[in-house]
Amino acid sequence: MSGEAEEPTEAAEIVERTITVDGIEVFVRERPGTGPPAVFVHGNPTSSWDWIPFLERMRGPALAFDMPGFGRSARPDPAEFDHSLWAYADFIEHLLDQEVGGPYKLVVHDWGGVAVVAAQRRPERVERLVVMNTVPLNGDYRWHWIGRLWRRRGVGEAFNATTSKSGIRQLLRLSRPGHKPMPEPMIDEIWSSWDKGMGRAVLGLYRSADPEELAAAGADVGRLTCPALVLWGTEDPYIGVDQGRRYAEALPNAELELVEDAGHWLWIDRPDVIGRVIAHLEPPA
Repeated sequence: MSGEAEEPTEAAEIVERTITVDGIEVFVRERPGTGPPAVFVHGNPTSSWDWIPFLERMRGPALAFDMPGFGRSARPDPAEFDHSLWAYADFIEHLLDQEVGGPYKLVVHDWGGVAVVAAQRRPERVERLVVMNTVPLNGDYRWHWIGRLWRRRGVGEAFNATTSKSGIRQLLRLSRPGHKPMPEPMIDEIWSSWDKGMGRAVLGLYRSADPEELAAAGADVGRLTCPALVLWGTEDPYIGVDQGRRYAEALPNAELELVEDAGHWLWIDRPDVIGRVIAHLEPPA
């Protein structure tokens, strides 16, 4: 993998704060700086914790947040926030308007793809884009086995109710080549956030994602004409390489790089991915 950013002599400062967007308290991790920020959007079942090693190595400003229902952000009332992919896209659009206002760079993973839905509405604001093993926005995708469980009424609720820390530990091993264990701090972070509110968020997302909804959500991906980098772990058991190719084909100015020996959280298996992402976000002047 080429084009890696230089390793900084020391980790950048990360500021933690809480903001309010659409009446929802949102936990934010931020790398201060001037200019258009890089915005990192996590997936399920993680949080902005995923992005700490990226934020630490950024030269310019960067922002990562816990989506509603995840991490340290509030668990909104489902009567007011239905946890659908459309609700999350609207939320992210409003967060970007409030906290960024102008141009930004975008990095997404897994269900962080809801930020791509929001980005299509104001594509001129997106300066650079990185897509990593992200939920497909097309009608051809069929869910992996865990997703199918979450999408079934009653079955998903039972699955969540019986989830344990050891169960999470074992399930996440399936996402890595050779079924290697995930870093224990990652398991700790996920388990510290696991509650009924997070369970509602997970079920709401998956149950809103019928094929026709995914297709509608990705209908205008081609409007994102900025330089885009699609990085795809080849050993992902949930979202295959064919979906990485679909993203690269749909984005007009995209480069596809397949990351060998990497699973769903590809930067955990291949830490050099972090430098590659930053090099795309912060190219040499």
